[in-house]
Amino acid sequence: MASQLVLPSSLQEASRHRVATRADYWSLTKPDVNLLILITTFAGFCLALPSPIEHFPRLLLINTLLGTLLVASGTGTLNQYLERNFDAQMRRTLRRPVASCRISASSALWFGIALSSLGCIFLYVEASVLASLLALATLLSYLFMYTPLKRKTPLCTLVGALPGAMPPLIGWAGAAGRLNLEAWSLYALLFLWQFPHFMAIAWMYREDYARAGYLVLPRGEAKDRVMGLQSVLPSVVLVAASLIPLFIAHSTFPYWSANVLLASGLLFYACRLALQKSNGSAKRLLTASIIYLPLLFCVILLSRF
Repeated sequence: MASQLVLPSSLQEASRHRVATRADYWSLTKPDVNLLILITTFAGFCLALPSPIEHFPRLLLINTLLGTLLVASGTGTLNQYLERNFDAQMRRTLRRPVASCRISASSALWFGIALSSLGCIFLYVEASVLASLLALATLLSYLFMYTPLKRKTPLCTLVGALPGAMPPLIGWAGAAGRLNLEAWSLYALLFLWQFPHFMAIAWMYREDYARAGYLVLPRGEAKDRVMGLQSVLPSVVLVAASLIPLFIAHSTFPYWSANVLLASGLLFYACRLALQKSNGSAKRLLTASIIYLPLLFCVILLSRF
């Protein structure tokens, strides 16, 4: 029987490389995540404008969105650079451009630095100083606080929700140059939304996360309890937080009732996951959370304009 040819490890590694395409670099920026970021940034920008709007600042909106997109793309790229070795151990992420060696680590590093730097500078020049500072704070806290904590403690979800809720503040700062109580109410809604959203992902890929050494959920039976608490409790608070605009923005009954209804739907699916603890329930909660966010901001915008 002919012996099987075994390549040396260096050749095996080299065989995994191929010429990176534009699609690989596009994937590196996490475009699916960026879409939600742009939606929430857009909503924050529009809500910061006085009503009625006589002359909509289209150019300022485009500049704010573009700068935010650049920083978000750079952050996503640098995150994949930092986690490349762990991504390669997870079925969910092993095909990412850096983890699969389609893009070299050094290329990803410099690409991420270039995008992030350009985005922060662009926001500083074309939007506002505050928008630029908020974007920079988001990048630094996400990469150097949340990312390393994912391998140390389940509290990483709490820490990660802080920069994750920044996009509407960046949009608001881009339009107004300052923040007020209504801007922070948007931040609170997005902050709370992230818990059921991420718990759905964490439960679906719990074995993958454990294989790579992530502690987004604790080991053993405690993971069931932590998942349930982080899914349900923030969702309950989200229902209550949905009433905030009634008091600070003088919203109408149809608006805040729709807001409460949306949050209650998310709570329903969070409770189902906590009780059933199945991948099917996690998928339904994830779908509900993705639908909830753009609908929420559509309702908020319609209530204002």
